[in-house]
Amino acid sequence: MADTPAKRTDPAVAAFLAKVAAMPAVRTAGTPGRLIFALDATASRQHSWDQACHLQAQMFHAAAEVGSLAVSLCYFRGFMEFAGTPFLTDPDDMTRRMTGVRCLGGQTQILRVLRHAMAETTKTRVNALVFVGDAVEEDVDALCHAAGELGLRGTPVFVFHEGGHPIAANAFRQIARVSGGAYAPFDAGSAGALRDLLRAVAVFAAGGRRALAALAGPAAARIAGQLPAPAR
Repeated sequence: MADTPAKRTDPAVAAFLAKVAAMPAVRTAGTPGRLIFALDATASRQHSWDQACHLQAQMFHAAAEVGSLAVSLCYFRGFMEFAGTPFLTDPDDMTRRMTGVRCLGGQTQILRVLRHAMAETTKTRVNALVFVGDAVEEDVDALCHAAGELGLRGTPVFVFHEGGHPIAANAFRQIARVSGGAYAPFDAGSAGALRDLLRAVAVFAAGGRRALAALAGPAAARIAGQLPAPAR
């Protein structure tokens, strides 16, 4: 019984990873990749926040094998609280900052995440936005418009959805699609699935499509279906 959630999630994770492998590179060779790692830090997310504190260090290590990567953590929680860090290259620094945060009840602020990413990529290209969350309590049209603007800037949104709520799933899929990114569900107990997803996107942000295609393991090898075909 304990293995059931992970087994149920595996095909979706594999499909997600297959899609990312088909993405065109959005990073200029020789420049560091920039990734925004955004999390819903409302009350329902405490377990996954603790999980992400551990897994984010693996993002840095995986990306370091193919190139440099700078990651900015941003999150929302409580009553209209939103915060973002500078772009960091030290996983220990990121871990210290994350472990100082505790989840707090409140509504989602995904639009603020998307607008924050737009402001950052307008200054210097952000190669990928990762969002990890379980709910959507905002206008989907507004979210998709903001995500589409990111897509025009070449910043795909990768949405990792915990819990499988159908209304949230529909919104998250649309956000990913219009940005040129991808969507994948995961279960609270499937740390391995989330690890593989984060690792794949970190490698993509640091080294582009070619680096991702070379990433060992069935997960990264099968990312290609949701994403736009490479430009010719």
